[in-house]
Amino acid sequence: SREVIADSIETVVGCECMDGFVAIGGCDKNMPGCMIAIARMNRPAVFVYGGTILPGCITGQTRKLDIVSVFEAVGVHANNKLSDKGLEEITACAIPGAGSCGGMYTANTMASAIEAMGMSLPYSSTMANEDKDKEISTGQSAKALLNMIEKNILPRDIMTREAFENAIAVVMAVGGSTNAVLHLLAIAHSTGVPLSMDDFEVIRKKIPVFCDLKPSGKYVAIDLHHAGGIPQVMKMLLNAGLLHGDCLTVTGKTIAENLKDVPDQPREDQDVILPLDRPKSAEGHLVILRGNLCPEGAVAKVLGVKTQNFSGPARTFNSEEECLDAILDDRIQEGDIVVIRFEGPKGGPGMREMLAPTSAIVGKGLGDKVALITDGRFSGGTYGIVVGHIAPEAQLGGVLALIKDNDIIIIDIEHNQLNVKLSDEELEQRRKEFIAPEIKYKMGVLAKYAKLVGSACKGAVTD
Repeated sequence: SREVIADSIETVVGCECMDGFVAIGGCDKNMPGCMIAIARMNRPAVFVYGGTILPGCITGQTRKLDIVSVFEAVGVHANNKLSDKGLEEITACAIPGAGSCGGMYTANTMASAIEAMGMSLPYSSTMANEDKDKEISTGQSAKALLNMIEKNILPRDIMTREAFENAIAVVMAVGGSTNAVLHLLAIAHSTGVPLSMDDFEVIRKKIPVFCDLKPSGKYVAIDLHHAGGIPQVMKMLLNAGLLHGDCLTVTGKTIAENLKDVPDQPREDQDVILPLDRPKSAEGHLVILRGNLCPEGAVAKVLGVKTQNFSGPARTFNSEEECLDAILDDRIQEGDIVVIRFEGPKGGPGMREMLAPTSAIVGKGLGDKVALITDGRFSGGTYGIVVGHIAPEAQLGGVLALIKDNDIIIIDIEHNQLNVKLSDEELEQRRKEFIAPEIKYKMGVLAKYAKLVGSACKGAVTD
C-alpha cells in the first residue's frame, strides 16, 4: 500500500500541475508513501501527521492500553491466564478514539523521523489527533507551504544526506520501529540520496536510546509530547554534537534556528526523556546483521532484550498464519527459534508484519525465551528477540528457504551475525533441490507489486 499511495499522490500532483501540496498521513504506510511522492515530485510540500491516539484504560486501573495490549491479551488468554471477560475489557477499552497507534510504533516513529528530517513542523509529530494543537499546527503547515512556494524551497533542498542522518539519530534516540529502516531507505532512493543499511549501523553506535517509550518502555507518544516532544530530543542531540544543526526545514529556518528556544535539558518532573548520561541503552537498538542467513542484511530490534546471543533449533513455517496456530496450540517451546518465511516483499507478496505471532509469544510468557526470524517485517509494537527483513528473501531462494526443522540457528547481536549451522556444501545441495512456490496472485495490485519489487535491503522499492 505504501507504493500505491506514493504512485497515487504522484499521479494527482502531476496531473493537476500543483505548485505545492500538503500531504496528510496517519498510519504506517501512508506516511512513507507521502514522503516518497514528495521526494519524486520535488515541489514545495509539507507533511502533516494525523496525530497519535490517546491511551486507553479500564475503569479503576492505571495501566495504559493500546492496540498491542489487545494482541498480547490474545496470547495471555490462550495461555489460560486471562478470562474471557478480561479479554473483552481490554478489547473494549484499548482504542478510546481517533489517531495512530499510541506507542513509539511505526506511525509515531515515522512522524518523529519526518520532523527530524525537517519536512514537518516542530512538535507536530507527537500531538494527539483529537487535540486542538493538531488543528492549529495544520493551519500553520499551510502557511509554511505558501512561504516555501514564494521562496522556491524544494523538498530535495531539505531532504539531504545530513537530514536522513538526523532522522536516523532521532529514531534511535526514541527507540523507534524497525520499519524506519525500510521506509527511510525507500524515501532516500526517491530523493536520490545514497543511503544503505550499513549507515544505520554506523549511526546506531553513536546514539543512545534515552526515551522510555512503548513497546519496551512505559510511555506513549502523547507523554513524550508533554515532556517536550521531538524538539527536546533533538536539542539534546544537537548539544551533544550528534545532530546536523545547519539542515534546512519547511519553516525556512535551519534545525538549529528552530531549536534555539528549546531548553537544553528536559523538565525534572518527568521521566519520559532521560538524561543522556543515564539512557535506557548506551547504543541504538536497531542492529544490522549479516551472515550466511542474510548476506544482504537483516534488522534486529534489541531494546528490552536481556541477551545479546541466542541459539536454538529452527521451527519453520511458510506463512504467518501457520506460525500463529502453532504458538496458540503450544507447539513452540522455550529455546526455539521460530522461522517465518515466504512473507518477504515478493513472497508475501507485500512483506506483511508479524504482530500477531510476536504478541502471542509475549502473551504466552515466552518473550525472552523464544526468538523469531523472518523475511517479513515487524509491527512497531513488536519487541523481544526478533530479526526481520532477512535478505535475500525465501521466495528468491535465500538461505531462509533452505532451513529445515531442528537446524541450529545462531543470533549473535554482539558481532552483528545471523547464521544457520550448516556447511556450504549442505546449503548448496539444498539449493539444488529448492523450487520456489508460485506467487499467490496472478493479477491485480499484488501481482504487479510482486513482479516489480526489489530487496528489503534497499527499501523494497518498485522503481
